[in-house]
Amino acid sequence: QVQVVESGGGLVQPGGSLRLSCLASGFTLSNHDMGWYRQAPGKEREKIATISSDSLRTNYHDSVKGRFTISRDNARSTVYLQMNVLKPEDTAVYYCNIGGRAPEAYDHWAQGTQVTVSS
Repeated sequence: QVQVVESGGGLVQPGGSLRLSCLASGFTLSNHDMGWYRQAPGKEREKIATISSDSLRTNYHDSVKGRFTISRDNARSTVYLQMNVLKPEDTAVYYCNIGGRAPEAYDHWAQGTQVTVSS
């Protein structure tokens, strides 16, 4: 069963940090590019970061560039998203998915993890 499970979200103050994890199972993570996505209330799901299968290439949405870092540990079947200098507009449900494709390419999403940035 191909599956990813996101974790690490929570409530944090503006300027704070969180690290999200995406644990993969049922497939060989090292064979795939991966992506992080988020969906804020009332907004479309957007792709915020991608990483190539070998970690040599990363891409970021302008809204998170310089603040978020995507990384992976293929031996642990895990992709991470380090989020620093968090802003209220980062509040969203965060998802990972296989391939790092555009959101509309997917017909399945895991449960995601809620990130709330508020004072």
